[in-house]
Amino acid sequence: MSELHKFIFEGLPVRGMLVRLTDAWVELLRRREAAGGYPAPVRALLGEMAAAGVLMQSNIKFDGALILQIQGDGPVKLAVAEVKSDLALRATATLAGEIAEDARLEALVNAHGRGRCAITLDPKDRKPGVQPYQGIVPLHGDHREPLQDIAQVLEHYMLQSEQLDTRLVLAANDQVAAGLLIQRLPIEGEGNLERLAREDEIGLSEGFNRIAHLAATLTREELLTLDANTILRRLFWEERMQRFEPLSGANGPRFACSCSRDKVSAMLRGLGRDEIEALIDERGAAEVACEFCGAQYRFDAVDAADLFTPGRNQAPRSSTLH
Repeated sequence: MSELHKFIFEGLPVRGMLVRLTDAWVELLRRREAAGGYPAPVRALLGEMAAAGVLMQSNIKFDGALILQIQGDGPVKLAVAEVKSDLALRATATLAGEIAEDARLEALVNAHGRGRCAITLDPKDRKPGVQPYQGIVPLHGDHREPLQDIAQVLEHYMLQSEQLDTRLVLAANDQVAAGLLIQRLPIEGEGNLERLAREDEIGLSEGFNRIAHLAATLTREELLTLDANTILRRLFWEERMQRFEPLSGANGPRFACSCSRDKVSAMLRGLGRDEIEALIDERGAAEVACEFCGAQYRFDAVDAADLFTPGRNQAPRSSTLH
């Protein structure tokens, strides 16, 4: 069962989280098999993004969806992982080109240096006309060196946007998508920049660096094969740690898609009666597949006529399925 574990280190402003997506991740991949699935490097990328999305969503107090999106100029044009505040998650990717078996982030997305990562916070109660918050970071470091792992990109993002030192370890295969996050917290009542100026005096930098170094020794194989208790005991057996009740089942990370026939209907109305009728004349029906879960929605001539019947309670014009 998929689980999220939270913990803090006593006496240090350092917190951590460990996520293991098992049934949720397997179900997500299964839903995509009917559409041909994804090559192994893309599955690994999406798995790491899904695990990172759960960690980042759990790291903030936010009622809405956190959307982690990578787009670029490689064969993976777009990769998206969405995690809601109740830890329901979904992910998808758009491909256009051949993918090598050993391709990493640069070859997948950032082939010509124009890739970027966007983190969007979309509030559940967002009012019409109000844009969600979005932060963007390139897929390269401070010296323009290409970053080869999504973990490096997100560490860079957290340091730039929040001025919070973060260590992130991610891994995914076809059975498990997992991640470990270690983060240094700001001192209460002080800004992060003020904190940085005093760290040598109070010794907190040394504490975080020690914890981050221990986290960095976690191998991909260990993260994918060991249970959470074993991982935390092996890494931090000398540290004083307070752990909280794990989140699992209905309260933990799980696959869920928010697509529906009503949302597809709204999208088709946005395309207009003429375009929909022409499509039905050509193919006999308008068929839409959800890019996240693979669900199929079919509208025949009768359904299409009903869409444009005057007086229906029509949703706002939209051209995308969310």
